[in-house]
Amino acid sequence: MTPSKTRTSFYRRLYVAHLVSTGTASVPAITAATGMPRRTAQDTLGALGELDIHCEFEHLAGERHNIGAYVIRDWGPIDPEWVAAHAARLRDALGYPSRP
Repeated sequence: MTPSKTRTSFYRRLYVAHLVSTGTASVPAITAATGMPRRTAQDTLGALGELDIHCEFEHLAGERHNIGAYVIRDWGPIDPEWVAAHAARLRDALGYPSRP
């Protein structure tokens, strides 16, 4: 059964938060890991706040432009251990490739 748009949106946000928390923490890295378009990755990172997941971009010291990585400051009501334990299920439901 194909998940609803609401469910896939929720899963995508959880999975992207998981990726960020495990070191896949830039838009190019997220697009490479998932195959999602750049704009979708950017929108998903921006929408994490709607789940009360506090995600921020950290610029690398001494770097110019937007060189840096995203970090999860607070997971809010979401249990990151649950997300990590179910990351493969989320990934498969979204049709993303397996991570090496």
